Amino acid sequence: MEYFLIIISAIFVNNILLAQFLGICPFLGVSNRLSTATGMSGAVCFVITLATVVTYLVNRYLLIPFGLEFLQTIAFILVIASLVQIVEIVLKKISPSLYQALGIFLPLITTNCAVLGVAITVVSKEFTFGGAAHLMNLGEATVYAFATSLGYGLAMVLFAGLREHLASNDVPKMFRGLPIALITVSMMAMAFLGFSGMV
Repeated sequence: MEYFLIIISAIFVNNILLAQFLGICPFLGVSNRLSTATGMSGAVCFVITLATVVTYLVNRYLLIPFGLEFLQTIAFILVIASLVQIVEIVLKKISPSLYQALGIFLPLITTNCAVLGVAITVVSKEFTFGGAAHLMNLGEATVYAFATSLGYGLAMVLFAGLREHLASNDVPKMFRGLPIALITVSMMAMAFLGFSGMV
C-alpha cells in the first residue's frame, strides 16, 4: 500500500512539472510533436530513475560515511552528466532519427532541474507514510523516482497532444505559439490540482 501511495502521489498529486514546476524548459521546447515528446519522456524516465538510484547509493555509501555531504550537489551533477552521455550514445546508435529530433534538448537533460531535484529530494526530504516520518530507503527511492518520471512523461505527452491539436485549430493571432501553450499548461496544472485530495 505504501508503494501505491508513493506512485499515485508522484504521478498525479505532486507532479514534477505541473505541481513542482521542475523541468519546464524541455517541457515547453520538445512538446511541439507527440513523437519527440514521447522520446524525450523515455530518455528522462531512464535518466531520472537510474540517476536517483546511483545518487542514493553514492550519498549513502560514499558521501555520508566520509563526511562529504557538502559535495552532494557536485557529485549528483557528475552522475547525471555521465548517465546522459550514456543515453546519448545509445540513442545515436539505436534511433538516429529520434536522436536528431531531440537535438540540443538531449544533452540538456544534464541540466534539467527535474533530474537533480528528484535526486536531492530522495536523499534529504522526510516522507510520512504509515504514520512515521522517515527518509526513503532504496526501494522507496526507486519507486518514487520511476513514478515521478512517469508523471513527467504523462504531462509531456498530454501537453504535446494538446499542442498538436491546437496547431490545427484557428487560434487568434496574438495567442499563437507560446501564449496558448502557457494557457494550456496552466489549465493542465489546475486539472491535476484536483488529485490533491487523493493522498
